[in-house]
Amino acid sequence: MTTAENREGYKRVMLKLGGEMFGGGKVGIDPDVVQNVARQIAEVSKSGVEVAVVIGGGNFFRGAELQQRGLDRSRSDYMGMLGTVMNCLALQDFLEQEGVDCRVQTAIQMTQVAEPYLPLRASRHLEKGRVVIFGAGMGMPYFSTDTTAAQRALEIGCEVLLMAKAVDGVYSDDPRTNPEAELFHEITPREVIEKGLKVADATAFSLCMDNKMPILVFNLLTDGNIARAVAGERIGTLVDGNVSTR
Repeated sequence: MTTAENREGYKRVMLKLGGEMFGGGKVGIDPDVVQNVARQIAEVSKSGVEVAVVIGGGNFFRGAELQQRGLDRSRSDYMGMLGTVMNCLALQDFLEQEGVDCRVQTAIQMTQVAEPYLPLRASRHLEKGRVVIFGAGMGMPYFSTDTTAAQRALEIGCEVLLMAKAVDGVYSDDPRTNPEAELFHEITPREVIEKGLKVADATAFSLCMDNKMPILVFNLLTDGNIARAVAGERIGTLVDGNVSTR
């Protein structure tokens, strides 16, 4: 049985990054934030861990919100997908500055800037020590980048989905508005869904639950946390169907 006390390190991981963090709370890209993330990923990659990344596009565009203003949902989702690609290219550049070889693969073909998404090729890149960054979501509207991260993690054989957030893990309530909110060190995906905890897209949790993919939710804003998460240190919240719950 997996518990928060005996997590083991991982060999191949999927890192999900929210686009909002790339903007540092503003529209666009904050180079200081992206550079810091790249340094953390580079440290992990150079240690021999195979790292894949999915990035959201919320710092540029959020399709679901603009749908409420009358914009067609499908069209707005495609616009959001293009925003994720800009984030991917920014992270690729900063990773290369750190001496890390990486590839961007997109679900929408744009061969002048990225490879098309091919899971077998992505796996080969990882085996060769390259970081692979997935952009343009699933390439279809109505799917979040959280769901994309879960699906890609399963298809390329990752051992864990690392969800980087601006909070320390999964709480019983929003810790930014409720100081009494309780941090869970471990919880099952079913409990997350049943309790209606607003951590990630419910489809992503269901996909991981059905396929026994553990999720580790942790705070990206604490420097060095990506390496700690990969090493299996007791940080954040482990969301796993095999955890011992309270």
